[in-house]
Parts: sequence; structure tokens; C-alpha cells
Amino acid sequence: MFTIEHEFDSTVITLVDEGDAPLQEDVVINSFAECVTLEQLDPRTDQIHKITLSPEQLRDLAAALDLPEGVYQIRETPAQGS
Repeated sequence: MFTIEHEFDSTVITLVDEGDAPLQEDVVINSFAECVTLEQLDPRTDQIHKITLSPEQLRDLAAALDLPEGVYQIRETPAQGS
């Protein structure tokens, strides 16, 4: 299950684990114009861990989910007719 909320400066997506127990803590994704952050509570330390991705890292992650093992680099190509 997930929720989507539109804030003033970001879109907030919350991923809720509905799998088999033991369940993982919710993951909160904040999408800003300049970066994307992922946050998750560590119940052992009661601290929130945050990871910040650039738009390019997010693009690479999305591509990597559908690719086999290997090393890849995405290169932007000029549009046809430009």
C-alpha cells in the first residue's frame, strides 16, 4: 500500500509494508525539484535514516530495476532534427 500527498515544495510518497511478518517500517519518499530523499525509521535506535538522491541517481535506479547484472551508463542523446 502507498499514499501520495502533494505539499507546497514536494510530493510525498509513503510506502507501507503489507508483506508477511516481520514487516518493515514505512518508507517516506520526498520528491523535490533538486533531489529525492528516502527516510525510514530504525526501530532499534529510534532514529530516522535519510538517503538523498540526485535526479540522475533516481533515473539510474529506475533503469537498473529492469536490467540484468552488469555496468551501465545512461547517455543523453540529442533529439532528432535538432
